[in-house]
Amino acid sequence: MLSWRFRYIFAGTARTKTLLRGLTAQHYYWSVGVAPQTVRGITTRWIEWRARRRTDPAERLQFLQSRLKRKRRRVRAPVPAITLGLALAGAALLRPWSRSSEVPRVESPRLISTQISTKSAPAAPPHVWLVENAERYDLYSNGLRVENQYLASTAPRKYLAFARARLDQAAGAWRSEPAGIVFHTTESHIAPFEEDQNRTLRRAGEGLLEYVSRRRSYHFVIDRFGRVFRIVRETDYANHAGNSIWADDTSIYLNLNQSFFGVAFEAQSNPDGDQMPANSAQIHAGRILVEMLRSRYAIPASNCVAHAQVSVNPGNGRVGYHTDWAARLPFGELGLGDNYLCPLPSVTLFGFQPDGSLAEAGDAPLGQGWQSALEQVRAEAARRELPVERYRQALQKRYRYDLAAQRTHGVPEDSHGSDR
Repeated sequence: MLSWRFRYIFAGTARTKTLLRGLTAQHYYWSVGVAPQTVRGITTRWIEWRARRRTDPAERLQFLQSRLKRKRRRVRAPVPAITLGLALAGAALLRPWSRSSEVPRVESPRLISTQISTKSAPAAPPHVWLVENAERYDLYSNGLRVENQYLASTAPRKYLAFARARLDQAAGAWRSEPAGIVFHTTESHIAPFEEDQNRTLRRAGEGLLEYVSRRRSYHFVIDRFGRVFRIVRETDYANHAGNSIWADDTSIYLNLNQSFFGVAFEAQSNPDGDQMPANSAQIHAGRILVEMLRSRYAIPASNCVAHAQVSVNPGNGRVGYHTDWAARLPFGELGLGDNYLCPLPSVTLFGFQPDGSLAEAGDAPLGQGWQSALEQVRAEAARRELPVERYRQALQKRYRYDLAAQRTHGVPEDSHGSDR
């Protein structure tokens, strides 16, 4: 009885001969412009197999389009060349084939820096250290005092950061250090900031702090009097960002509850109004809080952004689902550059479109970031010779793929506990 090795080699040789005979017939039919159904089936399966090897939807679409253009061309390749090619393919068939568990390489969209220009880039934050750690508060060297009366816990921070230069590495890299800051407004009841409203102001603030502490909504809240309250421990995640996207020059972050701090001002955003949502005491407190966080965790200025910049709605593929700080976030007064000018990564990397109010923003700060991102999407689609809508759909597929990778690796599902 033949051993299994010889039986496998003979079977592989027989398959090779069958393919060679099929190829000779296929060459003949192509040379006369006729392809029987069996030959077309072999060709179609071959093209489909090659297409499946390309996990980047845009690259796969380009490949299929190029094959469709060749479909009606007559092929007069020399028989020896085709025979040689099939002989090599037959040799490959002698090895057992298995699908690789690794994600094939994906051609990424061209890297676009999210850093602001050097002319407006902020200076590095000063070194800030903890001066006093008491039971009810922490005091820092830059004058920041953080109150701990409403402190709560969730679970230690853990998230995947995807390499921006290699979107094919779907698994990403595990991290536990915070990557940035998302600024929020609480959208709670706001009484007139007047002396005769002092009792109402204090009662509203205390109610808000109790509410966000129960729901673990933010890491920090800055109240109307400029006091900073720690709500969730800095080592834990908070339910502040929900479905969200941001990216810096090296990494992509999905659903920022885990990867970014949430800092909320007790205020109401009014994108269409002229009044600054936060008062001067709050802005000062925000500045020294940002100094402390950036100093302790090496957070780049470009990763300090408004909630409206990162919020997305996966259900309809829109950005700007939440609109807090869609305008008038005082980046400069917080010691940051004007990050409203950054092209939105949700658009350039994942093909999201603006929500209604954002699409009409025009020259408004957030509108400029959206317009810049849209121009980059159009340029990249043109470079790939694809219609913009086709390219955008391919990017959306990439987003769903990366979300699935997060779930596969056990990243906790993000919730938006603040409902803001």
